[in-house]
Amino acid sequence: MDSSATKVTDNPEEHRFELTVDGRLAGHVEYRLLSDTIVFTHTEVDPAFNGRGLGSVLARAVLDSARERELAVVAQCPFVRRWIEKHPDYADLVSDSASEEASGA
Repeated sequence: MDSSATKVTDNPEEHRFELTVDGRLAGHVEYRLLSDTIVFTHTEVDPAFNGRGLGSVLARAVLDSARERELAVVAQCPFVRRWIEKHPDYADLVSDSASEEASGA
């Protein structure tokens, strides 16, 4: 995969991060933004782009963004939750208190 053709951008109006490949929407991660917490609710990659590791590209990008913005992460989305479990260097972003806050929101 040519990484220069892959881009992840935040689309706050749609409450999602979008992944484009060669200018085409290839996938997205939906989120809810609370005061100091981001809740990832759903991840989707277009089947036309399957098998290219784009889900991982997307997960890493949204978690890097959360880290840069100093947001706690709640991974309600099973894909993002599993990705964090496989990449423990991102586990510090997940907060138990943030999970309780998000479920009560």
